[in-house]
Amino acid sequence: MSFEAELSLTLRARYPIVYIPSHEEERAEAVITTIAKSLSRGVYIWDFVDGYQGNPTDAGVGKRNPLQALELVEKVAQGAVFILRDFDRFLDDVAIARKLRNLARRLKSEPQNIIILASQVNIPDRLGEVITILEFPLPETAEIRQEIQQMLASAQDKAQLESSALDELVTSSQGLSLDRLRRVLAKAIAENGYLRADDVDLILEEKRQSIRQTQILDFYPSATEISDIGGLDNLKEWLLRRGGSFSERARQYGLPHPRGLLLAGIQGTGKSLTAKAISHHWHLPLLRLDVGRLFAGLVGESESRTRQMIQLAEALAPCVLWIDEIDKAFSGADSRGDSGTTSRVFGTFLTWMAEKTSPVFIVATANNIRQLPPELLRKGRFDEVFFVGLPNQMERQQIFNVHLGKFRPHNLRAYDIDRLAYETPDFSGAEIEQAIIEAMHIGFSQDRDFTTDDILEAASQIVPLAQTAQAEIQFLQEWATSGKARLASRQGILNARMKSME
Repeated sequence: MSFEAELSLTLRARYPIVYIPSHEEERAEAVITTIAKSLSRGVYIWDFVDGYQGNPTDAGVGKRNPLQALELVEKVAQGAVFILRDFDRFLDDVAIARKLRNLARRLKSEPQNIIILASQVNIPDRLGEVITILEFPLPETAEIRQEIQQMLASAQDKAQLESSALDELVTSSQGLSLDRLRRVLAKAIAENGYLRADDVDLILEEKRQSIRQTQILDFYPSATEISDIGGLDNLKEWLLRRGGSFSERARQYGLPHPRGLLLAGIQGTGKSLTAKAISHHWHLPLLRLDVGRLFAGLVGESESRTRQMIQLAEALAPCVLWIDEIDKAFSGADSRGDSGTTSRVFGTFLTWMAEKTSPVFIVATANNIRQLPPELLRKGRFDEVFFVGLPNQMERQQIFNVHLGKFRPHNLRAYDIDRLAYETPDFSGAEIEQAIIEAMHIGFSQDRDFTTDDILEAASQIVPLAQTAQAEIQFLQEWATSGKARLASRQGILNARMKSME
């Protein structure tokens, strides 16, 4: 049921006091006014500074006096809706609470309703039985598209966006309030005179602004391309195939939103890099969740923070929610040492993962598969579980090309990539990068450019993780090749097939 239909039914059913939490005060009031008028109700709007507004007879009544604002409800003839802005601030007052309870008894039998507009839910227990909460959703796709088209029509340059570019702008704008959307579109038009497909970056920056005040999620800007990932061809193909899955065209086709993926494997093999590349390639904001921030000292606060995190992620959807090293975060989910807090937070998170319909794509990474609760690996939590193993020689060539192309793009041919890949068996991508950086230090200290021999010398000083954690890596590889996960590397698939034929 849409918000408009639900509010209309609530008013007609004579629910006395309705509470609507929303930061979009102007838009909410416009919707409420439209519904009230369709029911032949008058509309009275009050705030603490100016009192009642819009009705000349009662203009200024209740100014700086919330109790007087409620008293007007009794004096107005039947058939009215009273919108009280920021009234949640006064609900703890004994007189206000008593007056609202008295009014609730009376309004049950009259076609009059009180609507409290506030930025967040703040209802004392004594009023819980008489107040009904209605969630006011952010603008939907059709409303966003209409707003963008209106801005296009008002631009000085009447250049038309291609249909695909317009769809991308609409998708990227989901999760913004109408006011924020108008501001960012106006900024884009002021800068260029028209809207462009590249204005998606401005929209993502506006989303970043909206979460800067939270202490739970971080907006993680990313410029990482899919091509910046060496190897992992099977994983990259899977991601590229789903690049348009958040578009309106995909919805019309009947495709459900992708749910997410779990990247399990060895440290330093590109799992976190993949999360950043997904965000950049799909033009979606990347939100990084530090699970440790969910846990607080006060009883019930951890669960509240978990719900707040979920609400924030869904408000900014479509987005990518990156949970790094989820194995460490929930390794104690079955422990009772914290009075069950970890279990409750984990349960809330699992339920949301299984039942969510919002376009929040979860990318979780894990190094130690043994610490993952089995419930997390059950089908339906993620679209796919990928194993990211150590790169083979061909993939190491790609990784050396990526890093040397970043550090020495003008001099890439000076390096023997084939020799470097051959001489660094069992090196992860992170270890290859570190060897190059160490070689740069060698060259810089001698006032010259670094060479292939410098990289090999640096690599000889590095003891790869494949040697220091042989048992754990062997367990991970056996776990993956047994069919528990999909292999991120095509060469890995080939090796697994050859092993099964032995």
